[in-house]
Amino acid sequence: MSALAALFRFRPVVLTVSAAVLIPVLTSSPAAAGTTAAAERVLKDEVVLTAGQGGTVKVKETIVYRFAGRKGFEREFQTRTHESLSEDRVWRLGNLRASSPDGGPTTVTASESGLRTTVEVSGAKAVTGDRTVVLEYDLRGAITPMGAAEELRWPVVGGWKVPLDEAKATVDGGAMIRSVNCFTGPIGSTIGCTQYYTNHTHTQGVYAQQGMLPGEFMTVVAGLPAGTTGGRAIHERRHTVATAFSVNAVTGGALAGLLVLLVGGVAALYLLRGRDARVVGKKAAEGDQAPLAGAEFEPPDGVRPGQIGTLIDEQADVIDVTATIVDLAVRGYLLIEEEDRARTGRLDWTLRRLDRPQVDLLPYERILLDALLTAPDGTGRDAVKLSELGGTFATKLAQVRSAMYDDVVKQGWFARRPDTVRSRWTVAGILVTLLGIAGTVALALTTEWALAGLALIIAGAALAYGGQYMPAKTARGATVLAHTIGFRAFLERGAVPDDGDAVASRQRIALFSRFLPYAVVFDTVPTWAETVKDAGERAEGADNLYWYEGPAEWDLSKFAESMRTFTLATSGSISQSRGL
Repeated sequence: MSALAALFRFRPVVLTVSAAVLIPVLTSSPAAAGTTAAAERVLKDEVVLTAGQGGTVKVKETIVYRFAGRKGFEREFQTRTHESLSEDRVWRLGNLRASSPDGGPTTVTASESGLRTTVEVSGAKAVTGDRTVVLEYDLRGAITPMGAAEELRWPVVGGWKVPLDEAKATVDGGAMIRSVNCFTGPIGSTIGCTQYYTNHTHTQGVYAQQGMLPGEFMTVVAGLPAGTTGGRAIHERRHTVATAFSVNAVTGGALAGLLVLLVGGVAALYLLRGRDARVVGKKAAEGDQAPLAGAEFEPPDGVRPGQIGTLIDEQADVIDVTATIVDLAVRGYLLIEEEDRARTGRLDWTLRRLDRPQVDLLPYERILLDALLTAPDGTGRDAVKLSELGGTFATKLAQVRSAMYDDVVKQGWFARRPDTVRSRWTVAGILVTLLGIAGTVALALTTEWALAGLALIIAGAALAYGGQYMPAKTARGATVLAHTIGFRAFLERGAVPDDGDAVASRQRIALFSRFLPYAVVFDTVPTWAETVKDAGERAEGADNLYWYEGPAEWDLSKFAESMRTFTLATSGSISQSRGL
């Protein structure tokens, strides 16, 4: 009875223990899966390296791996290091193959990313338990000449994602091994392995390490006599920004060739487009329109100041419009009235319409006169203050400029509008520059020929800049320019013979009034206006001009300063307009 009672007394304990064991198994499958994954490890990794001729090392790695339901495993090899800004040392794995005597995975694939190569060994189905996998490969680049020796160095074991219990390696150099060394830990570690030595014949190096964490390596080193294998390190040029713009035979030749084409293109453009200077010199030498003729010297027949300004610099700009306004006043279409600064507190002018038929006005002059004397609401007005012009007639001023370009073509001075020619060449240059930028980026990302694209950028930028000088005058335009140059020299001197009497002084005032708009274009207003001041001092009662009226107590002695400030103020008011 005591035995039976004892049996019943222990039965509840057995049942309780069984329940405690069964319940977690049935209800905690995620935890079980985690436990299974954690159970994966490398029980043993044993490697044999055999150095051969040419520096090729035959590697046979026997791996005892504990699987827990996966189809295979991965292992990383350090196959590249950056030795400089532009060069890498590389190790090449080839002829990869795997086998297993006990049903382990045998399919091998390799992929390189960054500095490492990942080797994956997998099978068709999930595996559990301990399996042996034999991984074999050929290794190149691991043997390096070191003075009077050769050194074999290779992180032979490691790069696992699971712990490793035991690692062992054997190096067979085919000759007496002079020295051995071994390091464990990250790549570049100086921590020694558990054990390393040479066998009794000194023909093999033996290395061992107990316990390695995921990601650690065991690097073996063996010193061989010089010339044992003839192996050498393998280096590759690394593609970087520095190497992309490197100078070599290809990039240097391409850059030189493009620069030659650029210089040749500039020379060709000069021959085709740079004829202005030659024609001007030739026409001036021939005396096509005699340069200077004393006091009787005049501008080219019928050529207006705005036309001359556009002809000289091939642009219808602010100063040309300002000169045209002064010219319209001198020719009797406008009266310029200077306000009394002492009374108004500011310097300003009024442009007043004069009753004169507009029969001899050029199209751009008509547009300008209409713009000046049309109110913002579109109604006509008889006068406008200069200070009121800013920003009120942009569209009309754009039409003035366009009409000025059309006029120089109509006169036969240019074959095509200068602004159109500049725009075409500039757009072409910008497109070439953008093509060069895109090409340079593409070449820099993929090749070492980025300098070729850089040369294209330079050529495009030069073309865009040079486009400003591409408008070419015709022979007729160059002829007018030759005479204009002589006329400018006349104005720059700012003096003509004068016998000193009052009548002559009044004639000089009329002459200088006529030429003043041209002086505005040539930027010789201060010199030219001083001559009006001198003439006004001699001319009795000359306190105003027929086209310019000053305030009370104003006379021609103040004209030079008045004209200087007027031209500056007019150009400033016009330049505020969006049209210019």
